[in-house]
Amino acid sequence: MLEKLHESLMNAPIVRRGEYNYFIHPISDGVPFLEPELLEEITAYIIQIADMDIDRILTIEAMGIPLATSLSMRTGIPFSIIRKRQYALDGEIVISQNTGYSKGELYVNSVKKGDRVLIVDDVISTGGTLLALMTALRDAGVEISDAIVVIERGEGASRLREMGFNVKTLVRISVNEKGVSIEA
Repeated sequence: MLEKLHESLMNAPIVRRGEYNYFIHPISDGVPFLEPELLEEITAYIIQIADMDIDRILTIEAMGIPLATSLSMRTGIPFSIIRKRQYALDGEIVISQNTGYSKGELYVNSVKKGDRVLIVDDVISTGGTLLALMTALRDAGVEISDAIVVIERGEGASRLREMGFNVKTLVRISVNEKGVSIEA
């Protein structure tokens, strides 16, 4: 189960940025390239574990886009991209997010009160972005059927679960200067 994902993570190059060991991976970076077989394996697994009785798939730009595209094509369910740029459309939801790496605004369009959504994303570390998104959607009356993140690193997912948000991840990793270790 998820053999291609595990193998690709174990072979991911590590780059040191200050005190942080950063792993380079096709799902999180699009580098070196995203193999269709890896994307297919992840998509099939998400469809198995997710509540797919939904109106829309939501993802955050940029690296969630391949996941949402693949899920949409397999299921026929439309997807919306949560953007880092404002469009000022009617009903646009503005989210202030703050992670360990960045802060700024995100903009959600094409969802409304009562919609059931699946959130998909590539990596969760601190959980700051997902917390801001899930809180804003809940406050807007949008029902989050599932939130699924491919790679869990750090304590963000655990923190969100402790706060009552259901976050599913496909693999939990740790990273050091020697490489990626699969924890679960």
